[in-house]
Amino acid sequence: MTTHIEPAPDVEQLLEVFKALANPVRLQVLGWLREPERHFPVERAIADPVEVGVCVSHIQEKLGLAQSTVSAYMAVLHRAGLVRATRVGKWTHYKRDEARIAELVDLLGRTL
Repeated sequence: MTTHIEPAPDVEQLLEVFKALANPVRLQVLGWLREPERHFPVERAIADPVEVGVCVSHIQEKLGLAQSTVSAYMAVLHRAGLVRATRVGKWTHYKRDEARIAELVDLLGRTL
């Protein structure tokens, strides 16, 4: 007889992050968002990419993927707590959540 053990909440959080980062495109976007002014067209931004984030349309353009695919990827990163989403008009802008990423790195260090 096999006993199923539910993971602790901390482990659940890390699993969500690992799932989000397991996709190479999502991992690449998260890396680009570390230095948005270097990777995205600042001159075409309708909001400060460092303060507010990068417009999803610019992420889509850089990736060359369908808008629905990029939105789904960003939703996974958002649910995992790796990025914050901010609406500016009809557009959603994404920014890394550096405080949350630092918490997750700390949690990983304490869990493993």
